Amino acid sequence: MGLFVFLALIVLAVVYVVSLYNGLVTARNSYKNAFAQIDVQLTRRHDLIPNLVETAKAYLAHERGTLEAVMQARNAAVKGLADAKASPGDPAAMDQLAASETSLTQSLGRLFAVSEAYPDLKANQTMAQLSEELTSTENRVAFARQAYNDAVMTYNNRCEVFPASFIASSFSFTEAQPLHIEDAAVREVPKVSFS
Repeated sequence: MGLFVFLALIVLAVVYVVSLYNGLVTARNSYKNAFAQIDVQLTRRHDLIPNLVETAKAYLAHERGTLEAVMQARNAAVKGLADAKASPGDPAAMDQLAASETSLTQSLGRLFAVSEAYPDLKANQTMAQLSEELTSTENRVAFARQAYNDAVMTYNNRCEVFPASFIASSFSFTEAQPLHIEDAAVREVPKVSFS
């Protein structure tokens, strides 16, 4: 009878360890899938930018530097996305992606600020449509980034809680890095004036 109880405890322990391991694998796959959704939206964003620049070129002949800066930032963002796609969750890759996307957002902001001085460009149907698609894509990126960051938090929590932390360290489950793209406009405090 004692041998049966001992074997039952061993089987339960093995099942528990396998369950913890499978939970970690599931959480890791979940954040990788969430990153794939970011990849889809950022790729869409990057694909829209050359069309936007081409449309603006006809009107912004004197703003060549701004257009080149947007394309350079776009190319850096494409490279950052490719590096991050190769290893989602890697801190260096996520930091590089965040920095390149922040730079691209700033460059696009400058392009739109310059385009305000050109009424013909603002009235251009293609430019308006591309701007609308870009705004819609930006919203999708934000939602996908939030889903990714939530999945990363769940995964990291699973890796850090006891007793799963023993399994995580034994099988090289490393901490994943969330994606934080800085947007100065979001952090800026609105100014209110009643005068």
